[in-house]
Amino acid sequence: MTTRKFSIKVPATSANIGPGFDVVGLSLSLTLTLTVSHTQFTSPAKVGESHSSSLTSPPSPPKISYSGEGAEEVPLDAYKNLTTRVALYVLRCNGRPHFPSDLTIHVHNEIPFGRGLGSSGAAVIAGVLLGDALGEFQLSTPRLLDYALMVERHPDNVTAALVGGFVGSYLRELSREATEAASVPLAEVLPEYPPDAGEAWGQDPPSPPEGIGHYVRFNWAPEIRAVAIIPQFELSTAKARDVLPLAYTRKDLVFNLQRLAVLTTALGQSPPDPDLIYEAMKDRVHQPYRKTLIPGLPEVLSSVTPSSHPGLLGICLSGAGPTILALATGGFEAIALSAKEVFKGAGVEVKWQVLTVESGGSSVAYE
Repeated sequence: MTTRKFSIKVPATSANIGPGFDVVGLSLSLTLTLTVSHTQFTSPAKVGESHSSSLTSPPSPPKISYSGEGAEEVPLDAYKNLTTRVALYVLRCNGRPHFPSDLTIHVHNEIPFGRGLGSSGAAVIAGVLLGDALGEFQLSTPRLLDYALMVERHPDNVTAALVGGFVGSYLRELSREATEAASVPLAEVLPEYPPDAGEAWGQDPPSPPEGIGHYVRFNWAPEIRAVAIIPQFELSTAKARDVLPLAYTRKDLVFNLQRLAVLTTALGQSPPDPDLIYEAMKDRVHQPYRKTLIPGLPEVLSSVTPSSHPGLLGICLSGAGPTILALATGGFEAIALSAKEVFKGAGVEVKWQVLTVESGGSSVAYE
């Protein structure tokens, strides 16, 4: 039997970048890495067949080890771990009811959990790429994105993690049948595995329709870096979404649309214009409502400016938070220390890092 070895790298991401709520994402130089070894499948995949009626005995469960961020809290059971559950979903949708034999996976993670840096999106993309690589399906990038969007229903983080760079994305208006297929409950896509789950459990998951999402990559000025100011507490995306209103005024929506239209071009111009970008990164759709969840947020956003901190271009909440993302061409330490001092006054400890934008996105390398 042939042993295959490969590695998968997926970048961290920051979504929204101010006014682009649920629309734009940015890939960053923190990485989720999987190192994988397994015995190659010997029989052909049976696409389109039900596997619940004619099951073969599954191989022994995959062996997972984990290091880095979140190592003490990530489940190492392949039927509970998000990445391997997503991989199994991809395998089963493409005619492989089980993981391959002798599967070992070591995960090293640099992306902090619950900080607005795309940790769950990275885990999902890693799972999609893992399933594709294990099954040797050679799925196209749009098809990989379809699988990711069946799990992570917002396209901004997963798209940026998959293709890299500064990305705008949307969910397409599908046919009625395809919309229903793309909207099945997550519990059907990634079923929980109770202790008494038999071999037929979750064998025939719903396959994604084609073309759920679409995207475009914007230009990015190479001199721009991202200063990630990371409060030392977690904030769930669900909790951060719960504080958002169900409706907005026309004035606030136009405010964001105007700035987003400018920002997507301004961040690709070299040299970048701080006055243009700083104003274009302001937001009225999500950041004002999340200030109650992140002590010190309004003060940081208003006190760190291009005039007070040369080199700063703009500053915003990263994704759902609590991380603050400051885009800059210099003065990185001064920006971070000023934000750190404001947060300290609000009783919040932070760490900070200077990150680059990862234009290449995710990758799979075979030995």
